[in-house]
Amino acid sequence: MPSVTDYLSAKKAMSKRYLAKASPLAFSTFAATAAATQPTQNVVGVGVGTKYVDGKETKTQCIRFYVANKIHKDALTAKALLPSEIDGIPTDVIVTGRFQLLNTAANNKLKRRPIRPGTSVGFKIPPPNNNFVMAGTFGAVVKKGSQLYILSNNHVLAENGVVALGAPIFQPGLLDGGQIATDQVAKLTKFVEVKGTGSNKVDAAIAEILAGIAVNSRHMPSVGKLSSTTPIAAANDMLVMKTGRTTGHTRGKVVDTAADVNVGFNDKNGNDIVGLFTDQILIVGTPTPGGFSAGGDSGSLIVDRTTKRATGLLFAGSSSHTVANHISDVLAALGVTLETA
Repeated sequence: MPSVTDYLSAKKAMSKRYLAKASPLAFSTFAATAAATQPTQNVVGVGVGTKYVDGKETKTQCIRFYVANKIHKDALTAKALLPSEIDGIPTDVIVTGRFQLLNTAANNKLKRRPIRPGTSVGFKIPPPNNNFVMAGTFGAVVKKGSQLYILSNNHVLAENGVVALGAPIFQPGLLDGGQIATDQVAKLTKFVEVKGTGSNKVDAAIAEILAGIAVNSRHMPSVGKLSSTTPIAAANDMLVMKTGRTTGHTRGKVVDTAADVNVGFNDKNGNDIVGLFTDQILIVGTPTPGGFSAGGDSGSLIVDRTTKRATGLLFAGSSSHTVANHISDVLAALGVTLETA
């Protein structure tokens, strides 16, 4: 009987084989119009979960291959086929589509004072591309010492280094009608760089809330106050919820807590890269699998419905699955704690 370590070792080996060689072109708008048959381009994630047979979930644990397109085996060469088992561990192939950052939807969100989690937030891109505006989600209030910060994604607050430390952060984001002259609420303080080589754990950043800006850290629309500042570890079948800028309050279920996924990103020079994120949380909406998140929900805090404790930070997704960092990894990387007072 394979152990947990066996499953994670097999997942790591398959991740190295199929995810490490992905091309940024596969994640571009142009390349997305064509389906690739090469496993290194079609496999977008590898994880651990239960196997599906004829569309029904079983109790059999397996290694999951998440793919952009499911291609019938008769159309593939033997070299292009994914393995049906790995050292005696069965596998499964699940279509998710490609995982993309969820930061560019056009749904407008309102100005909120006091500022609060679950609402629109964003930066102003510096020249020469200062005609670009965006908005993501203010995930939570965090603190270090007595200072309070907005927590969201790197790509929502910092654009992976394109936005300089100390730059203004607006609520609502400029895409949603925020005004440069009146709506700065914070300044970019720290972000974790997403790298195109090696692996990443988090897509995260914080922005120091300015003096004089009123903040309601307790109230997240339709979620309310967290029951504790201590996170809870994500678990398969955990029922979760979030409040995001675009889709508002939605409910979902965790289907993988150790997925390695490739996500299209930009480096600090604006070049396309593929960021490999390891040991991520995958979530499907309930009752609608693809209804948990959409563009603009990046940065949302994922909350366990049973305990009302934080478990993840949403940063990417596909048409059917949402991807989140483990919130414990996020807080450790930034050196902050959750604030609920």
